[in-house]
Amino acid sequence: MDMATLTSIVAAVIVASTPLLFAALGELVTERAGVLNLGVEGMMVMGAVVGFSVTYESDSHLLGVLASAAAGAMMALIFGVLTQLLLANQVATGLALTMFGLGASALWGQSYTGLSGKLMGNVDIPLLSEIPVIGPLLFRHDPMVYLCFVLLVAVWWFLTRTRKGMILRAVGENHGAAHALGYRVVMVRLAAIMFGGACAGLGGAYLSIVQTPLWADGMTAGRGWIALAIVVFAAWRPWRAMAGAYLFGGVTVLQLHAQAMGIEIESQYMSMLPYLVTIVVLVAISHDPTRARMSAPGSLGKTFFSTS
Repeated sequence: MDMATLTSIVAAVIVASTPLLFAALGELVTERAGVLNLGVEGMMVMGAVVGFSVTYESDSHLLGVLASAAAGAMMALIFGVLTQLLLANQVATGLALTMFGLGASALWGQSYTGLSGKLMGNVDIPLLSEIPVIGPLLFRHDPMVYLCFVLLVAVWWFLTRTRKGMILRAVGENHGAAHALGYRVVMVRLAAIMFGGACAGLGGAYLSIVQTPLWADGMTAGRGWIALAIVVFAAWRPWRAMAGAYLFGGVTVLQLHAQAMGIEIESQYMSMLPYLVTIVVLVAISHDPTRARMSAPGSLGKTFFSTS
């Protein structure tokens, strides 16, 4: 395998990992606030259909991306109202949100099935894109890849270097103590939930606007569930989330290139490979439940009952 081929494969891994990383970063922030939202798949698929439809009708990628983030945030707000204000069970509500998103997106996208949108072009960063090997890998991508890198750094900075990020982490670790100190637990969690929904919407938009500019029913194909696994794999840390996203993205690219490289494996087995890896990773993490509990936010998935 020559260097040009290897470079193109690694660049493809970055592209395949971007929607996963968008969704994983959003869910990571949500869970650091103590909320378990299993509706990532539903928010992603709604972001995909809304983003594609707005882009197709307006001929503007920017409007499509903004609309997808708004769609994901609104879906998340439904979850937030039900779980934080009406005190519904987070697990059941998240699962219901996924089913709702899959159904609503199929209805929304009926008239767009089979249509193709305008491809979002790559942006070559001057000088940096001309660096051998590194240039094609890092500096010749579409704008949303760069946005994802910026978001990764911003999430890390927010959680570890800002007062509001520390408040969010305090709410996730012990919501009772945070409330006693005067922090508005519900408002912090609602903000985190909507941010997570917006990121999931961006991940869905990447699939329908950038990676494959078209709409197909259920095109997220379980990526929301993989994003949830990445958060656990990353031990709720942003940089590890990037590593996890690239791992799963690499497996996805592997299934596409395996037969081209002469590996004779049935296509059905290759298609199931990303999900098989997801199961294996979760089983490996669960092998040490004590360590997993120590990494997870202390109030994750617990309902906050205000006494005031």
